[in-house]
Amino acid sequence: MLAVALSLAIVSCDRAKAGKDAKAAAPLPSVVVAEVTQRTVPLVRDFTARTEAVPTVEVRARVAGVLEQILFKEGSEVKAGQTLFRIQPEEYAAALESARAQLAKAEADLVRAKDASVVDRARATLDQRRADLEKARRDVARYMPLAAARAIPQQDLDTAQSQEKVAVAGVEVAEAVLRDTELAQRTQIQLATAAVRSAKAAVTQAELSFGYTNVVAPISGIIGKIQVDRGNLVGKAEPTLLATVSSVDPIYVDFPVVEADYLRLAPKIKLDSMGRVQAADYRLELFLTDGSEFPHKGRIVFVDRALDAKTGTISVRAEFPNPSKVLRPGQFARVRGVVESRQDAVLLPQLAVQDQQGSKIVLVVEPGDKVALRAVTLDERVGDFYIATKGVKPGDRVIVEGVQKARPGMQVKPEAASSTPPTATGTPKAG
Repeated sequence: MLAVALSLAIVSCDRAKAGKDAKAAAPLPSVVVAEVTQRTVPLVRDFTARTEAVPTVEVRARVAGVLEQILFKEGSEVKAGQTLFRIQPEEYAAALESARAQLAKAEADLVRAKDASVVDRARATLDQRRADLEKARRDVARYMPLAAARAIPQQDLDTAQSQEKVAVAGVEVAEAVLRDTELAQRTQIQLATAAVRSAKAAVTQAELSFGYTNVVAPISGIIGKIQVDRGNLVGKAEPTLLATVSSVDPIYVDFPVVEADYLRLAPKIKLDSMGRVQAADYRLELFLTDGSEFPHKGRIVFVDRALDAKTGTISVRAEFPNPSKVLRPGQFARVRGVVESRQDAVLLPQLAVQDQQGSKIVLVVEPGDKVALRAVTLDERVGDFYIATKGVKPGDRVIVEGVQKARPGMQVKPEAASSTPPTATGTPKAG
Protein backbone atom coordinates (compact mmCIF):
# COMPACT_ATOMS: atom_id res chain seq x y z
CA MET A 1 0.00 0.00 0.00
CA LEU A 2 2.88 2.36 0.73
CA ALA A 3 4.28 1.65 -2.69
CA VAL A 4 0.92 2.42 -4.37
CA ALA A 5 0.54 5.72 -2.50
CA LEU A 6 4.03 6.75 -3.49
CA SER A 7 3.28 6.00 -7.13
CA LEU A 8 0.09 8.10 -7.07
CA ALA A 9 1.93 11.07 -5.58
CA ILE A 10 4.60 10.90 -8.25
CA VAL A 11 1.93 10.83 -11.04
CA SER A 12 0.07 13.81 -9.51
CA CYS A 13 3.27 15.90 -9.39
CA ASP A 14 4.05 15.07 -12.99
CA ARG A 15 0.57 16.20 -14.09
CA ALA A 16 0.78 19.53 -12.23
CA LYS A 17 4.17 20.25 -13.73
CA ALA A 18 2.88 19.40 -17.21
CA GLY A 19 -0.11 21.77 -16.73
CA LYS A 20 2.15 24.66 -15.71
CA ASP A 21 4.43 24.06 -18.68
CA ALA A 22 1.42 23.96 -21.08
CA LYS A 23 0.04 27.19 -19.61
CA ALA A 24 3.39 28.94 -19.98
CA ALA A 25 3.63 27.84 -23.61
CA ALA A 26 0.02 29.06 -24.66
CA PRO A 27 0.12 31.83 -27.38
CA LEU A 28 -1.14 35.38 -26.63
CA PRO A 29 -4.61 36.25 -28.07
CA SER A 30 -4.36 38.26 -31.31
CA VAL A 31 -6.34 41.51 -31.67
CA VAL A 32 -6.56 44.09 -34.44
CA VAL A 33 -5.81 47.63 -33.34
CA ALA A 34 -6.21 51.01 -35.01
CA GLU A 35 -4.45 54.20 -34.08
CA VAL A 36 -6.36 57.24 -32.86
CA THR A 37 -5.53 60.13 -35.19
CA GLN A 38 -6.00 63.88 -35.18
CA ARG A 39 -6.80 66.04 -38.19
CA THR A 40 -9.27 68.57 -39.61
CA VAL A 41 -12.45 66.88 -40.85
CA PRO A 42 -15.70 68.13 -42.41
CA LEU A 43 -19.06 67.72 -40.73
CA VAL A 44 -21.41 66.63 -43.49
CA ARG A 45 -25.19 66.71 -43.32
CA ASP A 46 -27.88 65.18 -45.49
CA PHE A 47 -31.16 67.09 -45.73
CA THR A 48 -34.40 65.61 -47.01
CA ALA A 49 -35.46 67.78 -49.94
CA ARG A 50 -38.12 68.21 -52.59
CA THR A 51 -37.67 69.76 -56.01
CA GLU A 52 -39.68 72.84 -56.98
CA ALA A 53 -40.10 74.60 -60.33
CA VAL A 54 -39.94 78.38 -60.11
CA PRO A 55 -41.76 79.91 -61.80
CA THR A 56 -44.74 77.65 -62.48
CA VAL A 57 -47.52 79.38 -64.42
CA GLU A 58 -51.05 78.25 -65.19
CA VAL A 59 -52.10 78.96 -68.79
CA ARG A 60 -55.74 80.07 -68.82
CA ALA A 61 -58.29 81.26 -71.38
CA ARG A 62 -58.81 85.00 -70.85
CA VAL A 63 -61.69 85.37 -73.31
CA ALA A 64 -64.74 83.22 -73.94
CA GLY A 65 -64.92 81.16 -77.08
CA VAL A 66 -64.59 77.76 -78.69
CA LEU A 67 -61.12 76.23 -78.47
CA GLU A 68 -60.18 75.76 -82.14
CA GLN A 69 -56.50 74.67 -82.16
CA ILE A 70 -53.90 73.09 -79.88
CA LEU A 71 -50.41 73.80 -81.19
CA PHE A 72 -48.05 71.81 -78.93
CA LYS A 73 -47.40 68.32 -77.60
CA GLU A 74 -47.97 67.48 -73.97
CA GLY A 75 -44.76 67.27 -71.94
CA SER A 76 -42.72 69.14 -74.52
CA GLU A 77 -40.49 72.17 -74.03
CA VAL A 78 -42.04 75.50 -75.04
CA LYS A 79 -40.59 78.98 -75.41
CA ALA A 80 -41.94 82.21 -73.97
CA GLY A 81 -44.32 83.84 -76.48
CA GLN A 82 -44.96 80.60 -78.37
CA THR A 83 -48.62 80.17 -79.41
CA LEU A 84 -50.15 77.23 -77.56
CA PHE A 85 -53.91 77.49 -78.20
CA ARG A 86 -56.22 79.38 -80.55
CA ILE A 87 -59.73 80.43 -79.54
CA GLN A 88 -62.37 81.24 -82.20
CA PRO A 89 -61.45 84.84 -83.18
CA GLU A 90 -64.25 86.08 -85.50
CA GLU A 91 -66.38 87.70 -82.80
CA TYR A 92 -63.43 89.60 -81.40
CA ALA A 93 -62.21 90.66 -84.85
CA ALA A 94 -65.64 92.19 -85.56
CA ALA A 95 -65.63 93.96 -82.20
CA LEU A 96 -62.22 95.40 -83.00
CA GLU A 97 -63.41 96.77 -86.36
CA SER A 98 -66.45 98.34 -84.69
CA ALA A 99 -64.24 99.98 -82.06
CA ARG A 100 -61.96 101.37 -84.75
CA ALA A 101 -64.98 102.82 -86.60
CA GLN A 102 -66.20 104.49 -83.43
CA LEU A 103 -62.74 105.97 -82.95
CA ALA A 104 -62.79 107.41 -86.49
CA LYS A 105 -66.19 109.01 -85.86
CA ALA A 106 -65.04 110.49 -82.56
CA GLU A 107 -61.95 111.93 -84.18
CA ALA A 108 -64.13 113.50 -86.93
CA ASP A 109 -66.41 115.02 -84.28
CA LEU A 110 -63.38 116.49 -82.57
CA VAL A 111 -62.23 118.10 -85.82
CA ARG A 112 -65.68 119.60 -86.33
CA ALA A 113 -65.80 120.83 -82.73
CA LYS A 114 -62.51 122.61 -83.22
CA ASP A 115 -63.87 124.48 -86.27
CA ALA A 116 -63.58 128.21 -85.41
CA SER A 117 -65.92 129.53 -88.12
CA VAL A 118 -68.90 129.87 -85.80
CA VAL A 119 -66.84 131.82 -83.29
CA ASP A 120 -65.41 133.95 -86.05
CA ARG A 121 -68.91 134.83 -87.26
CA ALA A 122 -69.95 135.79 -83.74
CA ARG A 123 -66.81 137.91 -83.36
CA ALA A 124 -67.48 139.61 -86.72
CA THR A 125 -71.04 140.41 -85.63
CA LEU A 126 -69.68 141.95 -82.44
CA ASP A 127 -67.25 144.06 -84.44
CA GLN A 128 -70.13 145.23 -86.64
CA ARG A 129 -72.19 146.17 -83.59
CA ARG A 130 -69.28 148.08 -82.12
CA ALA A 131 -68.83 149.97 -85.40
CA ASP A 132 -72.55 150.84 -85.40
CA LEU A 133 -72.22 152.07 -81.83
CA GLU A 134 -69.25 154.23 -82.74
CA LYS A 135 -71.17 155.81 -85.67
CA ALA A 136 -74.18 156.45 -83.47
CA ARG A 137 -72.02 158.19 -80.87
CA ARG A 138 -70.43 160.39 -83.51
CA ASP A 139 -73.87 161.34 -84.85
CA VAL A 140 -75.04 162.31 -81.38
CA ALA A 141 -71.90 164.33 -80.77
CA ARG A 142 -72.37 166.15 -84.11
CA TYR A 143 -76.11 166.79 -83.68
CA MET A 144 -75.97 168.13 -80.13
CA PRO A 145 -74.37 171.59 -80.94
CA LEU A 146 -76.48 171.90 -84.08
CA ALA A 147 -79.65 171.22 -82.18
CA ALA A 148 -78.62 173.71 -79.50
CA ALA A 149 -78.11 176.37 -82.19
CA ARG A 150 -81.47 175.32 -83.74
CA ALA A 151 -79.61 174.56 -86.93
CA ILE A 152 -81.39 171.18 -87.12
CA PRO A 153 -84.65 170.00 -85.76
CA GLN A 154 -84.62 168.52 -82.22
CA GLN A 155 -86.14 165.38 -83.64
CA ASP A 156 -82.93 164.57 -85.51
CA LEU A 157 -80.98 164.70 -82.26
CA ASP A 158 -83.53 162.50 -80.51
CA THR A 159 -83.37 160.02 -83.33
CA ALA A 160 -79.56 159.92 -83.15
CA GLN A 161 -79.65 159.38 -79.38
CA SER A 162 -82.14 156.53 -79.79
CA GLN A 163 -79.94 154.90 -82.39
CA GLU A 164 -77.00 155.16 -79.96
CA LYS A 165 -78.95 153.28 -77.31
CA VAL A 166 -79.91 150.62 -79.82
CA ALA A 167 -76.26 150.32 -80.84
CA VAL A 168 -75.19 149.88 -77.19
CA ALA A 169 -77.76 147.10 -76.75
CA GLY A 170 -76.60 145.51 -79.99
CA VAL A 171 -72.99 145.44 -78.74
CA GLU A 172 -74.05 143.85 -75.46
CA VAL A 173 -76.06 141.19 -77.30
CA ALA A 174 -73.15 140.46 -79.69
CA GLU A 175 -70.74 140.10 -76.76
CA ALA A 176 -73.11 137.65 -75.05
CA VAL A 177 -73.51 135.66 -78.24
CA LEU A 178 -69.71 135.52 -78.65
CA ARG A 179 -69.27 134.30 -75.08
CA ASP A 180 -71.95 131.64 -75.54
CA THR A 181 -70.42 130.55 -78.83
CA GLU A 182 -66.93 130.23 -77.33
CA LEU A 183 -68.30 128.33 -74.32
CA ALA A 184 -70.24 125.99 -76.57
CA GLN A 185 -67.16 125.35 -78.69
CA ARG A 186 -65.00 124.60 -75.64
CA THR A 187 -67.68 122.24 -74.37
CA GLN A 188 -67.92 120.49 -77.69
CA ILE A 189 -64.15 120.15 -77.90
CA GLN A 190 -64.00 118.63 -74.39
CA LEU A 191 -66.83 116.23 -75.16
CA ALA A 192 -65.28 115.26 -78.48
CA THR A 193 -61.87 114.79 -76.84
CA ALA A 194 -63.41 112.56 -74.17
CA ALA A 195 -65.19 110.60 -76.87
CA VAL A 196 -61.90 110.10 -78.73
CA ARG A 197 -60.20 108.87 -75.55
CA SER A 198 -63.08 106.51 -74.83
CA ALA A 199 -62.96 105.22 -78.40
CA LYS A 200 -59.20 104.67 -78.15
CA ALA A 201 -59.69 102.73 -74.90
CA ALA A 202 -62.37 100.64 -76.58
CA VAL A 203 -59.98 99.92 -79.46
CA THR A 204 -57.26 98.93 -77.00
CA GLN A 205 -59.64 96.61 -75.15
CA ALA A 206 -60.84 95.10 -78.41
CA GLU A 207 -57.23 94.56 -79.53
CA LEU A 208 -56.44 92.87 -76.21
CA SER A 209 -59.48 90.62 -76.44
CA PHE A 210 -58.63 89.77 -80.03
CA GLY A 211 -55.02 89.09 -79.03
CA TYR A 212 -56.17 86.81 -76.22
CA THR A 213 -57.66 84.47 -78.81
CA ASN A 214 -54.03 83.39 -79.37
CA VAL A 215 -52.98 81.88 -76.03
CA VAL A 216 -49.19 82.06 -75.74
CA ALA A 217 -46.66 80.58 -73.32
CA PRO A 218 -45.93 83.11 -70.56
CA ILE A 219 -42.52 81.56 -69.77
CA SER A 220 -40.09 79.05 -71.24
CA GLY A 221 -40.25 75.59 -69.72
CA ILE A 222 -41.94 72.20 -69.78
CA ILE A 223 -45.68 72.19 -70.47
CA GLY A 224 -47.91 69.65 -68.80
CA LYS A 225 -51.09 67.83 -69.70
CA ILE A 226 -53.82 69.49 -71.79
CA GLN A 227 -56.79 70.18 -69.51
CA VAL A 228 -59.42 70.97 -72.18
CA ASP A 229 -59.93 69.22 -75.51
CA ARG A 230 -60.39 71.07 -78.79
CA GLY A 231 -63.97 72.10 -79.58
CA ASN A 232 -64.95 72.93 -75.99
CA LEU A 233 -66.23 76.34 -74.90
CA VAL A 234 -63.67 77.96 -72.62
CA GLY A 235 -63.47 81.16 -70.59
CA LYS A 236 -67.24 81.66 -70.35
CA ALA A 237 -67.77 81.98 -66.58
CA GLU A 238 -64.14 82.15 -65.44
CA PRO A 239 -60.63 81.86 -66.93
CA THR A 240 -60.47 78.17 -67.87
CA LEU A 241 -57.25 76.32 -67.01
CA LEU A 242 -55.80 74.99 -70.26
CA ALA A 243 -52.32 73.75 -69.20
CA THR A 244 -49.44 74.47 -66.80
CA VAL A 245 -45.90 75.49 -67.71
CA SER A 246 -42.94 75.06 -65.33
CA SER A 247 -39.43 76.36 -65.70
CA VAL A 248 -37.08 73.50 -64.79
CA ASP A 249 -33.65 74.93 -65.64
CA PRO A 250 -32.48 75.81 -63.11
CA ILE A 251 -34.44 73.61 -60.71
CA TYR A 252 -34.96 74.62 -57.10
CA VAL A 253 -34.76 72.34 -54.08
CA ASP A 254 -36.44 73.14 -50.75
CA PHE A 255 -35.26 71.50 -47.54
CA PRO A 256 -35.53 72.13 -43.78
CA VAL A 257 -32.41 72.74 -41.68
CA VAL A 258 -32.37 72.28 -37.91
CA GLU A 259 -31.39 75.30 -35.87
CA ALA A 260 -27.98 73.96 -34.79
CA ASP A 261 -26.94 73.26 -38.38
CA TYR A 262 -28.32 76.61 -39.54
CA LEU A 263 -26.10 78.41 -37.03
CA ARG A 264 -23.14 76.57 -38.53
CA LEU A 265 -24.23 77.39 -42.08
CA ALA A 266 -25.05 81.03 -41.41
CA PRO A 267 -21.45 82.32 -41.70
CA LYS A 268 -21.25 80.78 -45.20
CA ILE A 269 -24.43 82.53 -46.38
CA LYS A 270 -23.70 86.07 -47.56
CA LEU A 271 -26.31 88.71 -48.41
CA ASP A 272 -25.95 91.56 -50.90
CA SER A 273 -27.26 95.11 -50.43
CA MET A 274 -30.73 93.99 -51.58
CA GLY A 275 -30.90 91.15 -49.04
CA ARG A 276 -30.43 88.43 -51.66
CA VAL A 277 -28.35 85.37 -50.82
CA GLN A 278 -24.86 85.36 -52.33
CA ALA A 279 -23.29 81.96 -51.58
CA ALA A 280 -21.34 81.36 -54.76
CA ASP A 281 -18.41 79.71 -52.97
CA TYR A 282 -20.54 77.26 -50.98
CA ARG A 283 -21.64 74.28 -53.05
CA LEU A 284 -24.18 71.55 -52.33
CA GLU A 285 -24.54 68.02 -53.67
CA LEU A 286 -27.82 66.40 -54.65
CA PHE A 287 -28.62 62.68 -54.40
CA LEU A 288 -31.67 61.21 -56.08
CA THR A 289 -34.00 58.53 -54.73
CA ASP A 290 -32.08 55.76 -56.54
CA GLY A 291 -28.92 56.78 -54.70
CA SER A 292 -27.24 58.35 -57.72
CA GLU A 293 -25.51 61.69 -57.39
CA PHE A 294 -26.76 64.56 -59.55
CA PRO A 295 -23.83 65.73 -61.72
CA HIS A 296 -24.28 69.46 -61.06
CA LYS A 297 -23.55 71.29 -57.83
CA GLY A 298 -26.03 73.70 -56.31
CA ARG A 299 -25.98 76.83 -54.20
CA ILE A 300 -28.23 78.34 -51.56
CA VAL A 301 -30.41 81.14 -52.94
CA PHE A 302 -33.00 81.65 -50.21
CA VAL A 303 -33.29 81.34 -46.44
CA ASP A 304 -36.68 81.85 -44.81
CA ARG A 305 -37.22 84.78 -42.49
CA ALA A 306 -37.95 82.67 -39.36
CA LEU A 307 -37.71 79.20 -37.87
CA ASP A 308 -40.76 76.99 -37.60
CA ALA A 309 -41.51 76.85 -33.88
CA LYS A 310 -43.20 73.43 -34.21
CA THR A 311 -40.33 71.65 -35.96
CA GLY A 312 -37.35 73.77 -34.89
CA THR A 313 -36.22 74.05 -38.51
CA ILE A 314 -35.77 76.85 -41.01
CA SER A 315 -36.66 76.51 -44.70
CA VAL A 316 -33.77 76.81 -47.17
CA ARG A 317 -33.89 76.81 -50.96
CA ALA A 318 -31.02 75.80 -53.25
CA GLU A 319 -30.61 76.23 -56.99
CA PHE A 320 -29.22 73.48 -59.23
CA PRO A 321 -28.48 73.70 -62.97
CA ASN A 322 -30.71 71.26 -64.85
CA PRO A 323 -29.70 71.49 -68.54
CA SER A 324 -30.76 67.93 -69.33
CA LYS A 325 -34.22 68.51 -67.74
CA VAL A 326 -33.83 65.27 -65.75
CA LEU A 327 -35.15 66.79 -62.55
CA ARG A 328 -38.84 67.63 -62.49
CA PRO A 329 -40.98 69.35 -59.85
CA GLY A 330 -42.11 67.23 -56.92
CA GLN A 331 -39.19 64.79 -56.79
CA PHE A 332 -37.75 63.73 -53.44
CA ALA A 333 -34.00 63.93 -53.00
CA ARG A 334 -31.22 64.45 -50.46
CA VAL A 335 -29.13 67.58 -50.32
CA ARG A 336 -25.65 67.12 -48.90
CA GLY A 337 -23.46 69.89 -47.62
CA VAL A 338 -20.58 70.56 -45.25
CA VAL A 339 -21.92 72.55 -42.31
CA GLU A 340 -18.59 72.92 -40.48
CA SER A 341 -14.90 71.98 -40.68
CA ARG A 342 -13.77 70.69 -37.28
CA GLN A 343 -10.15 71.65 -36.63
CA ASP A 344 -7.75 69.11 -35.05
CA ALA A 345 -10.46 66.57 -34.32
CA VAL A 346 -9.48 63.40 -32.44
CA LEU A 347 -10.81 60.52 -34.56
CA LEU A 348 -11.79 57.26 -32.89
CA PRO A 349 -12.80 54.23 -35.06
CA GLN A 350 -16.45 53.36 -34.68
CA LEU A 351 -15.63 49.63 -34.38
CA ALA A 352 -13.66 50.30 -31.19
CA VAL A 353 -16.59 51.80 -29.31
CA GLN A 354 -18.70 49.61 -27.00
CA ASP A 355 -21.69 50.26 -24.78
CA GLN A 356 -21.37 49.44 -21.10
CA GLN A 357 -24.29 50.34 -18.84
CA GLY A 358 -25.10 53.46 -20.83
CA SER A 359 -21.49 54.61 -21.14
CA LYS A 360 -19.16 54.44 -24.12
CA ILE A 361 -15.91 52.53 -23.58
CA VAL A 362 -12.91 51.40 -25.62
CA LEU A 363 -10.14 48.88 -24.99
CA VAL A 364 -6.72 50.48 -25.40
CA VAL A 365 -3.52 48.52 -25.92
CA GLU A 366 -0.99 50.36 -23.77
CA PRO A 367 2.81 50.03 -23.84
CA GLY A 368 3.81 46.42 -23.13
CA ASP A 369 0.75 45.29 -25.12
CA LYS A 370 -1.45 45.25 -22.04
CA VAL A 371 -5.16 46.00 -22.34
CA ALA A 372 -6.75 48.92 -20.51
CA LEU A 373 -10.41 49.97 -20.40
CA ARG A 374 -11.24 53.64 -20.87
CA ALA A 375 -14.50 55.57 -20.85
CA VAL A 376 -14.78 58.01 -23.74
CA THR A 377 -16.93 61.02 -24.58
CA LEU A 378 -18.04 61.22 -28.19
CA ASP A 379 -19.24 64.10 -30.35
CA GLU A 380 -20.00 63.96 -34.07
CA ARG A 381 -19.75 60.89 -36.26
CA VAL A 382 -17.66 61.34 -39.39
CA GLY A 383 -17.79 58.37 -41.74
CA ASP A 384 -16.59 55.29 -39.84
CA PHE A 385 -15.14 57.41 -37.04
CA TYR A 386 -16.30 59.34 -34.03
CA ILE A 387 -14.87 62.63 -32.88
CA ALA A 388 -13.73 61.92 -29.32
CA THR A 389 -13.56 64.79 -26.86
CA LYS A 390 -12.37 62.87 -23.81
CA GLY A 391 -10.84 59.47 -22.96
CA VAL A 392 -8.33 58.96 -25.75
CA LYS A 393 -5.58 60.96 -27.39
CA PRO A 394 -3.82 60.87 -30.76
CA GLY A 395 -1.52 57.88 -31.06
CA ASP A 396 -3.50 55.57 -28.76
CA ARG A 397 -4.04 52.06 -30.09
CA VAL A 398 -7.62 50.86 -29.71
CA ILE A 399 -8.91 47.34 -30.35
CA VAL A 400 -11.28 47.17 -33.33
CA GLU A 401 -11.34 43.36 -33.82
CA GLY A 402 -11.00 40.58 -31.24
CA VAL A 403 -12.59 42.60 -28.44
CA GLN A 404 -14.25 39.47 -27.06
CA LYS A 405 -10.83 37.87 -26.51
CA ALA A 406 -9.37 40.81 -24.60
CA ARG A 407 -9.81 41.71 -20.95
CA PRO A 408 -8.45 44.67 -19.01
CA GLY A 409 -5.00 43.86 -17.62
CA MET A 410 -4.23 40.96 -19.91
CA GLN A 411 -1.47 40.94 -22.51
CA VAL A 412 -2.37 40.61 -26.18
CA LYS A 413 -0.71 40.36 -29.52
CA PRO A 414 -1.76 43.50 -31.51
CA GLU A 415 -1.98 43.64 -35.28
CA ALA A 416 -2.40 46.95 -37.15
CA ALA A 417 -5.67 47.58 -38.99
CA SER A 418 -5.71 48.99 -42.49
CA SER A 419 -8.07 51.99 -42.19
CA THR A 420 -7.68 55.64 -43.06
CA PRO A 421 -9.58 58.45 -41.32
CA PRO A 422 -11.80 60.60 -43.55
CA THR A 423 -10.40 63.78 -44.99
CA ALA A 424 -13.15 65.34 -47.10
CA THR A 425 -16.32 63.26 -46.93
CA GLY A 426 -17.85 60.67 -44.77
CA THR A 427 -21.17 59.15 -43.81
CA PRO A 428 -23.32 62.21 -43.20
CA LYS A 429 -25.76 62.78 -40.43
CA ALA A 430 -29.33 63.32 -41.57
CA GLY A 431 -30.57 66.87 -41.25
